[in-house]
Order: sequence, then C-alpha cells, then structure tokens
Amino acid sequence: MKDFSKELSFKTSRSSGAGGQNVNKVETSVTVLWNIAESEFFREEQKDLIRNKLKNRINAEGFLFLNVSETRTQLANKNKAVEKILELVDKALFIPKKRISTKPSKGQKQKRLDTKKKISEKKENRKFKY
Repeated sequence: MKDFSKELSFKTSRSSGAGGQNVNKVETSVTVLWNIAESEFFREEQKDLIRNKLKNRINAEGFLFLNVSETRTQLANKNKAVEKILELVDKALFIPKKRISTKPSKGQKQKRLDTKKKISEKKENRKFKY
C-alpha cells in the first residue's frame, strides 16, 4: 500500500450525533480531500483505474473525498479518515486474476455418467411390470 497521506488535505466541521454540548461547539467531523490528477505517487494508468472504480466518491473538480465523524475527537477522526482513504485506493488498484477455463477430467465425466445411469436404473425399477 502506498502512503500518499502527504497529498491529503482536510476540512473540519461540526458533526451530528452523540457528544452532548461538545457537538455544538467543537468541529470534530473531518472531511479528507485528495486531488487525484496532481498525485505524484501513481502512474496515469493507476489514476485512471482509481477514477473508474471510485467515480461515485469523486466530485466535479476531481477530488476524492471521504467524510468521517465516528469518534468524538478531531484527531481520531482524522487518523481514521487517512486510514480509510488509503484502504479505498488500495482496493481500487487491486486487479483480480482472470479465470482460466479448464475441461473436466475423464474421471469427473465417468462419475457423472455413472450417477446418471444409477438414477435412471432406480427410476426404471419403480415401474410396475405385468
């Protein structure tokens, strides 16, 4: 995982939810922004892959953003936001292996035919014979 946390910028705001009076006066919610186009850590192909896979989280200016307000402290939210955005980008860059199709072996074919034959015989034996 590449650590591009130096390229991240942060905005804070008042978060909703638990916290009592603390919520009303302290900006604990953190929004992390990352400009994908100006990143020096990734090649252009990787940037395109990130843009395609995370297009729902990228705004019109080309910033990838994530809002975190899980904890009651700004520092904990900031750390959690960095961790989450690094994980998001890492998952976006993962390319799964392509499946190579294989043929069934002779043993598998024979087993399938044998079970078909057994079931056929079982059904044949159910018939009433005069």
